[in-house]
Amino acid sequence: MRHYTVLRLLLASFLLYFAWPYIPEAVTQIERLFWGAWLGFLLLVVGGNLATLLQIAHPPAMEQKINRSDITQKRTRNY
Repeated sequence: MRHYTVLRLLLASFLLYFAWPYIPEAVTQIERLFWGAWLGFLLLVVGGNLATLLQIAHPPAMEQKINRSDITQKRTRNY
Protein backbone atom coordinates (compact mmCIF):
# COMPACT_ATOMS: atom_id res chain seq x y z
CA MET A 1 0.00 0.00 0.00
CA ARG A 2 2.60 2.48 -1.08
CA HIS A 3 0.02 4.82 -2.53
CA TYR A 4 -1.05 5.96 0.97
CA THR A 5 2.53 6.93 1.72
CA VAL A 6 2.84 8.83 -1.55
CA LEU A 7 -0.48 10.59 -0.88
CA ARG A 8 0.70 11.66 2.58
CA LEU A 9 3.91 13.04 1.08
CA LEU A 10 1.91 14.93 -1.54
CA LEU A 11 -0.38 16.35 1.14
CA ALA A 12 2.60 17.48 3.22
CA SER A 13 4.18 19.18 0.20
CA PHE A 14 0.82 20.79 -0.66
CA LEU A 15 0.55 22.24 2.85
CA LEU A 16 4.15 23.46 2.70
CA TYR A 17 3.39 25.14 -0.65
CA PHE A 18 0.65 27.22 0.95
CA ALA A 19 2.51 27.91 4.20
CA TRP A 20 5.86 28.93 2.70
CA PRO A 21 4.93 32.57 1.86
CA TYR A 22 3.84 33.22 5.46
CA ILE A 23 6.92 31.81 7.19
CA PRO A 24 9.31 34.75 6.49
CA GLU A 25 6.66 37.20 7.70
CA ALA A 26 6.85 35.91 11.27
CA VAL A 27 7.91 38.87 13.41
CA THR A 28 6.88 38.07 16.98
CA GLN A 29 8.42 35.37 19.12
CA ILE A 30 5.19 33.34 19.27
CA GLU A 31 4.90 33.34 15.47
CA ARG A 32 8.47 32.10 15.13
CA LEU A 33 7.79 29.41 17.71
CA PHE A 34 4.65 28.33 15.86
CA TRP A 35 6.37 28.12 12.46
CA GLY A 36 9.37 26.37 13.97
CA ALA A 37 7.11 23.75 15.56
CA TRP A 38 5.12 23.43 12.35
CA LEU A 39 8.24 22.91 10.23
CA GLY A 40 9.59 20.42 12.78
CA PHE A 41 6.37 18.43 12.65
CA LEU A 42 6.42 18.59 8.84
CA LEU A 43 9.95 17.17 8.83
CA LEU A 44 8.83 14.33 11.11
CA VAL A 45 5.91 13.53 8.82
CA VAL A 46 8.04 13.62 5.67
CA GLY A 47 10.83 11.61 7.28
CA GLY A 48 8.48 8.94 8.57
CA ASN A 49 6.76 8.58 5.24
CA LEU A 50 10.05 8.45 3.37
CA ALA A 51 11.24 5.72 5.74
CA THR A 52 8.08 3.75 5.02
CA LEU A 53 8.35 4.38 1.28
CA LEU A 54 11.98 3.26 1.20
CA GLN A 55 11.08 0.32 3.48
CA ILE A 56 13.49 1.42 6.19
CA ALA A 57 10.70 1.13 8.78
CA HIS A 58 7.73 -1.21 8.90
CA PRO A 59 4.44 0.26 7.66
CA PRO A 60 1.65 0.90 10.16
CA ALA A 61 -0.32 -2.15 11.31
CA MET A 62 -3.39 -1.22 9.27
CA GLU A 63 -1.32 -1.12 6.07
CA GLN A 64 0.42 -4.47 6.56
CA LYS A 65 -0.75 -7.41 4.53
CA ILE A 66 -2.11 -10.40 6.40
CA ASN A 67 -1.48 -13.88 5.06
CA ARG A 68 -4.49 -16.19 5.18
CA SER A 69 -2.27 -19.08 6.27
CA ASP A 70 -1.22 -17.16 9.39
CA ILE A 71 -4.85 -16.60 10.35
CA THR A 72 -5.80 -20.24 9.92
CA GLN A 73 -2.76 -21.41 11.89
CA LYS A 74 -3.68 -19.09 14.74
CA ARG A 75 -7.26 -20.40 14.74
CA THR A 76 -6.31 -24.08 14.68
CA ARG A 77 -3.83 -23.90 17.57
CA ASN A 78 -5.71 -24.59 20.79
CA TYR A 79 -3.26 -24.73 23.67
